[in-house]
Amino acid sequence: MQSKPASKRFFPSARDDAHAAGLHPDSPQCRSSSYKLAFQDNDFLLKDDLRPVRLQLELMKPELVQNEMHILSTIVIFGSARMVDRATAEARLVSAKSAARDNGEDPEIQRILNQAQRDMDNSRYYEEARKLAGFISLHSSRDRLVVVTGGGPGIMEAANRGAFESGAQSIGLNIVLPFEQEPNPYITPELCFQFHYFAIRKMHFLLRAKALVIFPGGFGTLDELFEALTLIQTRKIKPMPVLLFGQQFWQNIINFDALVAEGTISPKDLNIFSYVETAEEAWKILSGNIEGPL
Repeated sequence: MQSKPASKRFFPSARDDAHAAGLHPDSPQCRSSSYKLAFQDNDFLLKDDLRPVRLQLELMKPELVQNEMHILSTIVIFGSARMVDRATAEARLVSAKSAARDNGEDPEIQRILNQAQRDMDNSRYYEEARKLAGFISLHSSRDRLVVVTGGGPGIMEAANRGAFESGAQSIGLNIVLPFEQEPNPYITPELCFQFHYFAIRKMHFLLRAKALVIFPGGFGTLDELFEALTLIQTRKIKPMPVLLFGQQFWQNIINFDALVAEGTISPKDLNIFSYVETAEEAWKILSGNIEGPL
């Protein structure tokens, strides 16, 4: 029989001591914040000087949980938090058209109508992300490939939803923001994490990643894309499939060829990523380029 570590044999656990610390008498000394165990003192842990400790805790907690749940490999899906499913987009467009019929000269109403039409066009990305996550979840074993997103609405919700509808686990790496971000309801609850530090969150996106799929998005999506491209370019992480969903969008937003022409990136750097248009196309590339059995 395997013996327990010495710390388990001879020393009380932190949980034991935390309980014992609450059994103190009611006295001015025991009520003082200085008497609290350091790991039970929230005011102490939130001090600026403790930032290195908080960084380490934020790195370790999701790592330990995923190890305990045998999460070995992931496919990361990035994209806009503002894109909606087709049904929601259709409802918005019907409402906007109705308002425009009543007062079509109002510039704000016209702006809303234009945006509603754009939302309708872009809803295909939501549906493709949902479908792709379903393919990933259905065609790989439970522990082999797990979908991971930023945990919020839009494309993130679509990907978690596709995995959920397939009966699979999925991960959400949420970030504390003053607006917009809360966990979508399709994340596996035990794999729904919340981060304070963007840097640690982005590290967790890549720690188990076997591929990245980037749908159209804004500043956050661009940040995540360019960090990944930089890390692959500089060999800080191993090369992996990087799929940009929607070639027209990406070529409108980023002129990669101009970067080559200016000499700021190498022509071979364009091989780091590929364009795809459908979930089927994306899955064909992923399933053919990820090492090991699916």
